[in-house]
Amino acid sequence: MAAYSDNLGRDNSLGLYFSIPFCRSKCTYCNFASGVFPASDHVRYVDRLIADLIAAPKWAESLQVELSREVDTIYFGGGTPVLLAPELFTRIFAAVREKFAVDRDAEITVECAPGQLSDETLASMVQVGVNRVSLGVQSFNDREASLSGRLHTRALVLEDLRRLRAAGIENINIDLLAGLAEQTLSSWRESLSVLAETGVPHASVYMLEIDEDSRLGRELISGGARYSAGLVPEDDAIAQMYEEAIQTFASAGLQQYEISNFARGGAESKHNLRYWQRRPYLGVGLDASSMLRAADESEAAVLRATTTDDLAGYLSGGENAETAWLGPTQQLEEAWFLGLRRNFGVSIRALNKEFGSKAVKPSLEVAKRLTKDGLLAIEGDAVRLTDRGRLISNDVFAEFLGLGFEAESRRIAAVAN
Repeated sequence: MAAYSDNLGRDNSLGLYFSIPFCRSKCTYCNFASGVFPASDHVRYVDRLIADLIAAPKWAESLQVELSREVDTIYFGGGTPVLLAPELFTRIFAAVREKFAVDRDAEITVECAPGQLSDETLASMVQVGVNRVSLGVQSFNDREASLSGRLHTRALVLEDLRRLRAAGIENINIDLLAGLAEQTLSSWRESLSVLAETGVPHASVYMLEIDEDSRLGRELISGGARYSAGLVPEDDAIAQMYEEAIQTFASAGLQQYEISNFARGGAESKHNLRYWQRRPYLGVGLDASSMLRAADESEAAVLRATTTDDLAGYLSGGENAETAWLGPTQQLEEAWFLGLRRNFGVSIRALNKEFGSKAVKPSLEVAKRLTKDGLLAIEGDAVRLTDRGRLISNDVFAEFLGLGFEAESRRIAAVAN
């Protein structure tokens, strides 16, 4: 895999993301637009999903953005996509193949909650071409999983791994979350060890986010004790857990390639790489995001669109995606904070080629300042986060925002009108 996204020409492929917001239970830490909704909503939701997918080419044409028919990554996120009935999966894939040309080697991922994948759904997934599964384990400690609202046990996770492999799906990711209630360094090390022993080719490690979009986050902010908020580890302990994950996985052959992601050679998530490389993708469904480029190759603008996060509004058919045009300055900001997520970092040469050295110079000065603070490292052409920088990456990214942002926003607004 190339170290950098140096191909700054038009991308001839597209990624598809499908948001499936249905859950059997809502985890205390979850800040996504998902929840426990009646099964009667599933058919209506898929109807709307397919209608949006079919309408996507005309929608793109009306906004004068490019929407390639060539698809090489498909990702079903949630929520818990495997709660959909098998026939609904079949309908979605039939619509995809009707409107788009799916590459023979396309990476097709479905997120699964352990213990909730039926034999019928698994068979349907294999039949339609799913070849990658992401298991939201979060912890191999049954007590920790239960306190956070997960419905699985370690035994169920291991059984799902067996079933997936028996069905021919070897490309498997396991998510772990550092910062769960009652989690200790000892229990964390146990989860890391069990994951490494499974031999999966990919792992993701996230640190607990404290914000008002989750029940646990609101409780922590208010100083309450519900959802075992008082048992959540301190920030320093969570940071140590993250560092332990990097070391443990490296010893197990899972090399870090992005802040939260680790893989054996060749098993990096092709779909997620799209986000960090700023390559086009179309998001369909509740709270789904898209990134598409202007159809006119002489235009440097990029369109970002996000659908509503209100399920009732989405099902009513009256909610349209919010759109925003990004000009060169905003794209440069994104190139920094998305590119720095990857261990390969940001290529100065690639930035200069895409945006021009004069435009890049102010942000490069920011990067040089951050190297003096020990948060970034400049090695030849590459700018990378240091180990310390990864622990406070959001603070690092914020340093690259606002460099001419307001002026550029006014310019894009004038063009759009």
